Amino acid sequence: MRVRRFVSALVLGAAVSASLALPVNAQRPSIPAGDYAARRQALMEKAGDGLIVLFAEVDAPAGGRFVQDNDFYYLTGSNDAGAILVMVPRTKASYLFLQVKTPREEMMDGRNLLGDPKGAQAMGVTAIHPVSYFDEFVARTMAAAGPALRLRLSPRDSLDNARSETALFAGRRARTPYNDQLPLDQYRVARLRERYPQAVLADIAPIVDEMRAIKTPAEIEVLRRNARASAEAVKQAMLATRPGAYEYEGEAAAMHVVLRNGGLGAAYAPIVGSGPNTCILHYAENSRRIEAGDLVLMDFGGQMDHLAMDITRTWPASGRFSPEQRAVYERVLAVLEACLEAYRPGATAEDVRRHVAEVMTRKGLEQGPELRGGFGHGVGLSTHDVPFGPVLREGMVFAIEPGLYFAEKNIGVRIEDTVLITKDGCEVLTRDVPKKVEEIEALLASR
Repeated sequence: MRVRRFVSALVLGAAVSASLALPVNAQRPSIPAGDYAARRQALMEKAGDGLIVLFAEVDAPAGGRFVQDNDFYYLTGSNDAGAILVMVPRTKASYLFLQVKTPREEMMDGRNLLGDPKGAQAMGVTAIHPVSYFDEFVARTMAAAGPALRLRLSPRDSLDNARSETALFAGRRARTPYNDQLPLDQYRVARLRERYPQAVLADIAPIVDEMRAIKTPAEIEVLRRNARASAEAVKQAMLATRPGAYEYEGEAAAMHVVLRNGGLGAAYAPIVGSGPNTCILHYAENSRRIEAGDLVLMDFGGQMDHLAMDITRTWPASGRFSPEQRAVYERVLAVLEACLEAYRPGATAEDVRRHVAEVMTRKGLEQGPELRGGFGHGVGLSTHDVPFGPVLREGMVFAIEPGLYFAEKNIGVRIEDTVLITKDGCEVLTRDVPKKVEEIEALLASR
């Protein structure tokens, strides 16, 4: 299986290279350093007093590229493992605490900015100190800063899981008593509470979430570029998946496009399900051989500068939808298109559902409770990003993903776009992937 996957990736890579429409060999997109400083200043203005403390991730998962803690990265742009950020709202000062690396660590992983005389200036912080100075610094500073220690008391989110999902998975782990241990964030909170009993602990996450919900112009440009690359990635996967191919060949084709266009990889485990696997919502084995007459469902998005993208498309492996497949597909598509028509600043989920119901009635299509429409989930530093509130505002980015699943018929259809709320409507960031039946069948006919 591993040999087959490797060979398929090489063959698909060569084929995709010849057909890419996107620019390659360009510098990876990034958020300007000044944006991180502006975010810290805005957060300190909102927080009021005390100290704001955020911790970085400790290390990389086995076999994977290091992915920084979302909140820490949002406020620093730093990929230093084990770092700590302290902000002092009363003085508007920010301090970064970094690990002291041994010569061998520097040889293996490179240097950090600790000891660099221009390091603080490069990061836009007041000073950079070793992490060993953190507790002494807090003790020295707290009396003048105010008694509040503003930490993340809410669950963390990750590149592919929302805060609520992180808490859910921790609860699932705790089903077995041998896995029932405090998450790292809760351990840190307990240690700080023990060390500074005079402090008043407060959750900084709601303020950070409020800021993260509205994307900055620089974030929007990275998301647009990610959307173009991710859309091309899904198109190439559509061309690579036909009867006799394996699901993972679609994944290989998509990953090649994202990496070649400056992405850091997938924002979440790619889903490429065919036949019965289209009805498993989080299927990630991607190992089945695709058969004639199958539908193929792909849920995929790239990661660029820590910002995610989210797209789902469903298509017929043989090139044309059967009448039954098409009927299901067009119901799902009608809901998605109606949602997009209704998205605008000031709209509520109920406004969108009302419009969806009107469209489905006008088209004579069965709706059902599973196709009500509304809002989806936020997209940003996390694929399931921070909550964005009951009313749409300009600068919000989220994904909408209606679907219908009939396991007894091996028909699962999901269509998903990521959208940006603009001044007077919405911009479909992932619009470059075909989703109308005729467009899909025309693309597949070009194979």
